[in-house]
Amino acid sequence: MERKNAWKGYDEQKMAQVDALAKEYMQFLDASKTERECVDAIVNEIEAAGYRELSVLKKEGGKLSVGDKVYEVLMNKSIVLFQLGSKPMVEGMNILGAHIDSPRLDVKQNPLYEDSDFALLDTHYYGGVKKYQWVTLPLAIHGVVVKKDGTTVEVNVGENEDDPVFFISDLLIHLAGEQMEKKAAKVIEGEALDIIVGSKPLAGEEKDAVKAGILKLLSESYDIEEEDFLSAELEVVPAGKTREAGFDRSMILGYGQDDRVCAYTSLKAMLEIGQTERTACCILVDKEEIGSVGATGMQSRFFENTVAELLDLCGEYSELNLRRCLAASNMLSSDVSAAFDPSYASAFEKKNAAFFGRGMVFNKFTGARGKSGSNDANAEYMAHIRSIMDGAEVVYQTAELGKVDVGGGGTIAYILALYGMNVIDCGVAVLSMHAPWEATSKADIYETKCGYKAFLEKACL
Repeated sequence: MERKNAWKGYDEQKMAQVDALAKEYMQFLDASKTERECVDAIVNEIEAAGYRELSVLKKEGGKLSVGDKVYEVLMNKSIVLFQLGSKPMVEGMNILGAHIDSPRLDVKQNPLYEDSDFALLDTHYYGGVKKYQWVTLPLAIHGVVVKKDGTTVEVNVGENEDDPVFFISDLLIHLAGEQMEKKAAKVIEGEALDIIVGSKPLAGEEKDAVKAGILKLLSESYDIEEEDFLSAELEVVPAGKTREAGFDRSMILGYGQDDRVCAYTSLKAMLEIGQTERTACCILVDKEEIGSVGATGMQSRFFENTVAELLDLCGEYSELNLRRCLAASNMLSSDVSAAFDPSYASAFEKKNAAFFGRGMVFNKFTGARGKSGSNDANAEYMAHIRSIMDGAEVVYQTAELGKVDVGGGGTIAYILALYGMNVIDCGVAVLSMHAPWEATSKADIYETKCGYKAFLEKACL
């Protein structure tokens, strides 16, 4: 039952493929630190590969046929791709589903204030974070400000070498005796995660002169005023580029790998497949880190509605055909797993843990403790997946998310399973998951892409 290390089976040619994919992935991560940026990058890539927007095609009165490639975007934060197979859609699809949101800090709607000659922005953390990890880091601000006239202003500050960065201060060790006695969850409180954005007073101003200086800069640079924060979506993320890690450059260290590593490998698999029998689908959604809620989360009807539109353009639509299509589909819930960390070995059960370099990870179930909130894939589907992966010579492993009573987590798997389709969680093992900087193995990324491609081409249970 010991799983082999993928690196041991690579020749020089395969090593080059692994490194090439890693390089492309790192560029994607750097260009996609928010959901909106992620969708923009994906649309640019898929349109170059011949994908057409479904809603535009519908307005033009077009029809679809075998081999056609289409996509649909929701609110610039979620996207779904389809490549039509030779079989009728009512016989089901092969679906990859990942999320493109990541833990971060969101700027509040009334955020800018001055205190003790500092200008600060008030934030609200998004998703599960260890708050103490976000202090004293160089931070960047990405997002959009939408003015009352509908004009959208894009903001991206802190990534270029000549950009300023922002930061959250921490108490110096010399005065931190009381702080160091607190539990980790309380060392840094949520309301203390305010980013420092300036300290220079505006000449001629007496009251809140530093804040006035920041507002003047925002007006000059972006033509926005303080009230425009009310209709802004600004995300605070770690500043800086993704890097290779280790003397041997075998790993990748970067922000947002949960779950953009699975989103990117899913996308690449879609772009690499040839003509398939079953329609291939890739769903990349928002809001997973906060429960898949909201219009752009997996719990919305966006995916179901888009499949209905696709069936209509294929001349197959009926309510019954929609239900049959979804129920007959197979899905890989493409999400990351926890990599075994020898520094924290007591949190894992080693026989059922994911290891760096041992390939794609399958989690038959996730959930917490007694599998609470979990999708639990059936044995028949797991056997079918094993057959596909072994046939394509994909290196893979199986795992659970830590020891039974230690914790747990969830994905979008259970939501798609509500349609009655076969679903299993799988993806890349991540070290330091949900930290500002997360680590992955290049070999695992490559094997996961290969596994996703094999699934799209072969799955038919």
